Amino acid sequence: MSSKLHVKKDDTVKIISGDDRGKTGKVLEVSPKEGKIIVEGLNLVKKHVKPRKMGDQGGIVEAESAIYASKVQVVCPSCKKATRVGHTILKDGKKQRVCKHCGEEL
Repeated sequence: MSSKLHVKKDDTVKIISGDDRGKTGKVLEVSPKEGKIIVEGLNLVKKHVKPRKMGDQGGIVEAESAIYASKVQVVCPSCKKATRVGHTILKDGKKQRVCKHCGEEL
Protein backbone atom coordinates (compact mmCIF):
# COMPACT_ATOMS: atom_id res chain seq x y z
CA MET A 1 0.00 0.00 0.00
CA SER A 2 1.01 3.61 -0.40
CA SER A 3 2.14 5.68 2.55
CA LYS A 4 0.03 8.72 1.59
CA LEU A 5 -3.72 8.85 2.14
CA HIS A 6 -6.37 11.28 0.92
CA VAL A 7 -8.02 11.13 4.35
CA LYS A 8 -6.84 12.88 7.52
CA LYS A 9 -7.85 12.58 11.16
CA ASP A 10 -11.10 14.44 12.05
CA ASP A 11 -12.32 14.41 8.42
CA THR A 12 -15.96 13.48 7.82
CA VAL A 13 -16.11 10.56 5.39
CA LYS A 14 -18.79 8.58 3.55
CA ILE A 15 -18.36 4.84 3.03
CA ILE A 16 -18.77 3.95 -0.66
CA SER A 17 -18.54 0.14 -0.48
CA GLY A 18 -19.11 -2.68 1.98
CA ASP A 19 -21.75 -3.45 4.61
CA ASP A 20 -21.90 0.15 5.93
CA ARG A 21 -22.26 1.66 2.42
CA GLY A 22 -23.79 5.15 2.41
CA LYS A 23 -23.12 5.87 6.09
CA THR A 24 -21.00 8.81 7.24
CA GLY A 25 -18.74 9.28 10.24
CA LYS A 26 -15.70 11.06 11.63
CA VAL A 27 -12.19 9.62 11.18
CA LEU A 28 -10.71 8.71 14.57
CA GLU A 29 -7.41 7.18 13.49
CA VAL A 30 -5.33 6.97 10.31
CA SER A 31 -2.77 4.27 9.57
CA PRO A 32 -0.93 5.26 6.34
CA LYS A 33 1.44 2.27 6.47
CA GLU A 34 -1.48 -0.19 6.17
CA GLY A 35 -3.68 2.15 4.11
CA LYS A 36 -6.47 1.87 6.67
CA ILE A 37 -8.57 4.20 8.81
CA ILE A 38 -10.93 3.86 11.78
CA VAL A 39 -14.29 5.65 11.47
CA GLU A 40 -16.38 6.55 14.52
CA GLY A 41 -19.40 4.24 14.96
CA LEU A 42 -18.87 2.30 11.71
CA ASN A 43 -17.49 -1.16 10.84
CA LEU A 44 -18.27 -2.43 14.36
CA VAL A 45 -16.98 -5.82 15.50
CA LYS A 46 -17.71 -7.77 18.66
CA LYS A 47 -14.65 -8.33 20.81
CA HIS A 48 -14.41 -10.83 23.69
CA VAL A 49 -12.66 -9.07 26.58
CA LYS A 50 -11.19 -10.96 29.51
CA PRO A 51 -11.15 -9.22 32.91
CA ARG A 52 -7.58 -8.01 33.56
CA LYS A 53 -7.67 -7.12 37.27
CA MET A 54 -9.66 -8.36 40.21
CA GLY A 55 -13.10 -6.71 40.07
CA ASP A 56 -12.85 -5.82 36.37
CA GLN A 57 -15.82 -6.62 34.16
CA GLY A 58 -15.26 -9.01 31.25
CA GLY A 59 -17.64 -9.74 28.42
CA ILE A 60 -18.40 -8.92 24.81
CA VAL A 61 -17.58 -5.37 23.72
CA GLU A 62 -18.41 -3.66 20.41
CA ALA A 63 -15.48 -1.74 18.92
CA GLU A 64 -14.70 0.03 15.65
CA SER A 65 -12.53 -1.93 13.25
CA ALA A 66 -10.16 -0.60 10.58
CA ILE A 67 -11.42 -0.11 7.02
CA TYR A 68 -9.41 0.46 3.84
CA ALA A 69 -9.12 4.16 2.99
CA SER A 70 -9.96 3.41 -0.66
CA LYS A 71 -13.51 2.49 0.46
CA VAL A 72 -14.28 6.02 1.70
CA GLN A 73 -14.70 9.50 0.24
CA VAL A 74 -14.22 12.78 2.08
CA VAL A 75 -17.43 14.79 2.65
CA CYS A 76 -16.98 18.50 1.80
CA PRO A 77 -17.99 20.73 4.76
CA SER A 78 -19.37 23.49 2.51
CA CYS A 79 -21.33 21.61 -0.21
CA LYS A 80 -22.01 18.46 1.93
CA LYS A 81 -21.18 16.11 -0.98
CA ALA A 82 -18.86 13.09 -0.98
CA THR A 83 -15.98 14.19 -3.17
CA ARG A 84 -12.54 13.37 -4.44
CA VAL A 85 -9.74 15.45 -2.97
CA GLY A 86 -7.92 17.90 -5.23
CA HIS A 87 -4.85 19.99 -4.45
CA THR A 88 -3.93 23.59 -5.16
CA ILE A 89 -0.68 25.38 -4.36
CA LEU A 90 -1.09 28.63 -2.44
CA LYS A 91 1.00 31.78 -3.03
CA ASP A 92 3.25 30.99 -0.07
CA GLY A 93 4.07 27.58 -1.62
CA LYS A 94 1.90 25.46 0.68
CA LYS A 95 -0.32 22.71 -0.71
CA GLN A 96 -4.04 22.94 0.10
CA ARG A 97 -6.67 20.18 -0.15
CA VAL A 98 -9.76 21.29 -2.10
CA CYS A 99 -13.18 19.87 -3.00
CA LYS A 100 -13.49 18.72 -6.62
CA HIS A 101 -17.16 19.82 -6.72
CA CYS A 102 -17.17 23.36 -5.32
CA GLY A 103 -13.45 24.23 -5.06
CA GLU A 104 -13.63 25.13 -1.36
CA GLU A 105 -10.79 24.09 0.92
CA LEU A 106 -11.19 20.99 3.08
